[in-house]
Amino acid sequence: MSGNITNRIRLLFHKDKESYLCFYRILGFYPRKIKYYQQAVLHKSTAVRSEQGRLLNNERLEFLGDAILDAIVAEILYEKFPGKKEGFLTNTRSKIVQRETLNKLALEIGLGKLIKYSNRSSAHNNYMYGNAFEALIGAIFLDQGYERCKEYMETKIIGKYIDLDKLSRKEMNFKSKLIEWCQKTKVEVSFELIEQTYDVNSSPIFQTAVLIEGLAVGHGTGYSKKESQQNAAQVALKTIKNSPDFVVRILQAKEEKEFCEKEERYLPEEEDSEETPSSVDMESTEADSHSTSLDD
Repeated sequence: MSGNITNRIRLLFHKDKESYLCFYRILGFYPRKIKYYQQAVLHKSTAVRSEQGRLLNNERLEFLGDAILDAIVAEILYEKFPGKKEGFLTNTRSKIVQRETLNKLALEIGLGKLIKYSNRSSAHNNYMYGNAFEALIGAIFLDQGYERCKEYMETKIIGKYIDLDKLSRKEMNFKSKLIEWCQKTKVEVSFELIEQTYDVNSSPIFQTAVLIEGLAVGHGTGYSKKESQQNAAQVALKTIKNSPDFVVRILQAKEEKEFCEKEERYLPEEEDSEETPSSVDMESTEADSHSTSLDD
């Protein structure tokens, strides 16, 4: 408490005092190094550069924050639900760190108002707010450490905005979310059963692969086909979120397939002209043969 009062007095004479106050309202504490938090709200479309000419945006902080957030939420759930199995904990964590939840949290805490982006970039970008929230966690970690991150998530986020008991009972349909993404992106998705094996108790185990435009995006196993598909879809969604390069490969595969289909439609129909005689030729041959027999 005394540290916050001291920092507040110092801010009266700081050139970035408005920025400090904005983040204080969101965090509940004053940043030590404001530059981390300022970068956390920089969308890549802004093309801001450092004094050395390096592009500045929140992508690296987002990468860091994503990992820290996973660890913090896992620890909170581990402590909250003693005795629950790994599958329950994993699914509940996924519901918290999924893009939809993080987008909503970013808006509720007021972070969305601080995000800086180019006018060419849509304000309704599906990833912008959630990415900024993860970047904020990365900024807190670099500025004040893991324990401060955990305290922030427990008191300011989960304590205020997330009912863990209610959320844990909520069904999570990864397959539907993946299909929805594919429909929006206009790419084909399929779920293929790779193999069926058996565990030590002779219970069947299914392994499913998710293919988008023929590319394997995720694999999952489960004690039913439905469970294996859900797990594979969850892996696929994480791949799509964390690997922009893979999304580019999917779109390239789509373009190549459409090009090949277009080429096939316009191929000239001249095949088999040498190997298979036409009906006219057949009639002519038969007529010649009949004429020859008459002459004989």
